[in-house]
Order: sequence, then structure tokens, then C-alpha cells
Amino acid sequence: MATALGKGSVVAVIGSGAMGAGIAQVVAAAGYEVKLFDTRPEAVQKAILDIGKVYAKLVEKGRMGGADAQAANARLHCVADLHEVAGCALVIEAIVENLDVKRMLFADLENVVADDCILATNTSSISVTAIGAKLRRPERLVGMHFFNPVPLMALVEVISGLATSPVVAGTVFATAAAWGKNPVHAKSTPGFIVNRVARPFYAEALRLLSEQAADPATLDAVLREAGGFRMGPFELMDLIGHDVNFSVTQSVFNAYFGDPRFMPSVLQQEMVNAGFLGRKSGRGFYQYGDEAVKAAASLEAPQPKPEAVGVSIEPGVKNAVTEPVEQRLRAAGFSVAHRKPLPGAGQHEAPGFHCNGAAVFLTDGRTATERANANNHPDTVLYDLQFDPAGATRIALARSDQCSDAAYGAVVGLFQAAGLHVTRLDDVPGMAVMRTVAMLANEAADAVNQGVCSAAAVDIAMQKGVNYPRGPLAWADSVGIAHVVTVLSNLAATYGEERYRVSPLLRRKLANGTRFHG
Repeated sequence: MATALGKGSVVAVIGSGAMGAGIAQVVAAAGYEVKLFDTRPEAVQKAILDIGKVYAKLVEKGRMGGADAQAANARLHCVADLHEVAGCALVIEAIVENLDVKRMLFADLENVVADDCILATNTSSISVTAIGAKLRRPERLVGMHFFNPVPLMALVEVISGLATSPVVAGTVFATAAAWGKNPVHAKSTPGFIVNRVARPFYAEALRLLSEQAADPATLDAVLREAGGFRMGPFELMDLIGHDVNFSVTQSVFNAYFGDPRFMPSVLQQEMVNAGFLGRKSGRGFYQYGDEAVKAAASLEAPQPKPEAVGVSIEPGVKNAVTEPVEQRLRAAGFSVAHRKPLPGAGQHEAPGFHCNGAAVFLTDGRTATERANANNHPDTVLYDLQFDPAGATRIALARSDQCSDAAYGAVVGLFQAAGLHVTRLDDVPGMAVMRTVAMLANEAADAVNQGVCSAAAVDIAMQKGVNYPRGPLAWADSVGIAHVVTVLSNLAATYGEERYRVSPLLRRKLANGTRFHG
């Protein structure tokens, strides 16, 4: 097993922008000498001054000792000439995202540093294999992808190109861990882990909006308050910038030779064409500025509490998704009566809840209208996936086109009585949280299946890199791999698109009855 570079090692950081300065701050605080270089010496001086101010604030907040801050600040050194990094054990590049520029820098570094110096690139999207292809010793080049802001984000993707030495990748992995980060190994493929696996979070939201499932504020609220995501997709795209987000999507789409799973959104392209880039332009899916009015999510009007609710489920069978919903209903004072599903009676499809004649099911990727027709039960209502049914504050419902107002109102009243804000989505297949989670799990499974990373790595990456409440594969385990495959298969049948094809690894897990974790 590779070991971390010792604290006596000197680390060079090339580039003093937000990423380079953040990396330098973390490395110096971890006890390593840091040489910070930029083609603009004044930018380096400013970066070191700003880092010192950050250390001082950490001391004020009691998160760093005064002596530790002084020592860390003393370990930061401004270098004005690239040749001054000659004695470093590790050089981390954090410059512009341009292949030719990065290649030129590393070619220059090879003429400066010793043969055993590790070269690392902080690229977020460029092939590590391509960057190192023209080096004399490409085996010592590795990707070291930090996330912004570096001091706060725990993830580091350690990217191996085709020529990268496993010892080099292992040393960088151990060193990142010694700096207090959560490193994960990945192969150099388009988007690496996070930028690849995260695409459905944006893509499905944009498709839901284009299909008029709900407005951005409502969809964001559902993904946050039911799905458990820290930010909704539309507010996150506004924060990132639509030009940046759209560019990354295009890059991954092109790198995978037009795979429809990564297809960019015409709607987002229009946002970019209009200059509605998000917060930085004052307008995206939301308005920004002193006079902007915060958009509100839609809510269903209060409905009377129904008298009773039942659940059809096979005796002795527990369902990990529906059981917590049942527990919440019981906690709200409902006496939930169990009954065995009746053979051949569609309205008793299990597991399902029943309230004032309405059949209430967790979405399985079909529309409520299609499910009502298949079951010969017009009063059908679907509910969306919740990350934590016991603690969620919102639930999303979809009603079939055939559903009566009285039956739907009873279901709304049922969940309102359980303390939930109830939001109605138009009857789109898979609803919002379920189809997003299914697609995230599908992409994560494909990354594992293609040897990009391990199941543990992809879940760590998505939690630590983009703050997902649960890793996509752990979520698939929780929902049930069989249900995830059903959702994806139904989406594929509805849309007739390769976009929703099921990962071979999910099908394999389903066939052999195993989980991703435990």
C-alpha cells in the first residue's frame, strides 16, 4: 500500500486563482511547505495575504489555534520563477482548462523537477491521458481534482490516465487523505465520476420542466423537501451558471460520441442564448437583485382528514419504501388496516394504500393514467419517492386523468393530516424524485460496470463532491434494485429512448439478488 508524502516534503501549486489558493491553504494547514507560483507575481502575493486572513477568521471562530495559523501562514512561499519549484516532491497544476496550455506547462516542469517528482493536474474535464501523452514520463502524471471551495469540499478525485503508475496514484490518494480530504480513485474517462454521474440531476429536471410537470420553484422544493437534496436543480444551475453547466453537459455528450443519456437540453440552450445565465447575470430560472420576489412552490389547498386508510400487502412482507410512509400515517393517528391483495383485482395491486376509494401507489415509472387503465381503477393517485419519509416536509402527488376530485382530495387530506406539504405534479412518468434517483443510480452503476470506479467510490464522490443526501447506489439498495429497474424500464417504454436503457450491472444485481453495499 502506498504511503503519503511526508510533512518534510515540499508541494508546489501552479496557479493562484480560487482553486490554486484553496489548495495551497489546505496543504499549508496540513503541515506541508507550499510554493505558490503564478505568471503574475502580484496575484500570488494577494492570494497568500487572503489565505492569511482566512486563517485569522478560523482562529476567531475557534476552529484553528493561533500558533497553528501562524505556522501554516509561514509555510506559504511566493515563487516568481518556475525553476524555484525544482526541489518539490509534488506539483499541482490549477491553471486554465485548456489542453495545450496544460501540456506546455507540464513539458516545462519536466525540465525543472526531479525524476521522482509527482505531477498532478486539477483538471475537471480534460483527459489526464491526453495531458500526459507527450511527456517523457507520463506515468508520473495523475489527476487530482479538487472541488470548489477547496477548504470546505472534502472530495478529491484521484484520476489515473492510461499511463499513470498505480504507485503514483496510491501516493497521491494517501497524501490527499493526510490533508483531511476524502479521496476516491477513478479512471480518466469523460466527466470522471462527479461530472458524469451528476448529469441526470440537471437533465431530468430540465425535461420535467419542458414537459410542464411543474414550475422551477415547485420542482426545486420537491427535490429538496422530499428528495433531501441540499439545493434543487434549478437553483443549483442558476448558482453554477447556465453557460458553465450547459458547456459541461455538451462536453460530456460529445466525449461520449452523442450518447443520448447525456443529451443537452434545448431549454437550457435557450437560456444561454438569451443571456439568462443565473445569479451572475441577475436572471436565470429565478430573478435576482434587491427587488426580486422569491418564487413560491405550489401547494394543494387544505382538504378534510379522511376517516380511514388501508394498505394492501402480502402477509409478513415488508417494503422498505412504503413501510416508513405507513409508520408516518400511524404516527398521525390513522389506524392503518392491512388486507391481503386479491388475485386479479387491479385496485388491490400491492403494496398500495387505499383511502375513500382511491388507490395510492409509489410511482413505478408509469403515469398514474396508464396505471389506472392497467388496473381498471380510475381513482388512482401516485406519490413520489421521499428520502426520509419520517422527516420529510413535503410529498408530491400525481393523479390519473380519470381520477375524481373527491378521491384525489381524500388523498391530499390524508398526507396533509400526516404533517406534509402536498404538491401536485402533472402526470409525468416517474414523477420527480424517483426518476432523478433512478437515473443517478443507473449512471453510477454504469460507471462501476465500465471500471471507472468502485461502488464505494461513486457513493463517496456524490456525497462529498455535490452533497447528495445518499450515494446513488446506496439509494438503489434502499429503494430496491428491482424497483429501480422497473422505473427505468417503464421510462424507456414510455419514451422509446436509449436515454433510459438499464445498466447491465443493475440487471445483473437484480438477477443474482445482491446489493451494492452489504
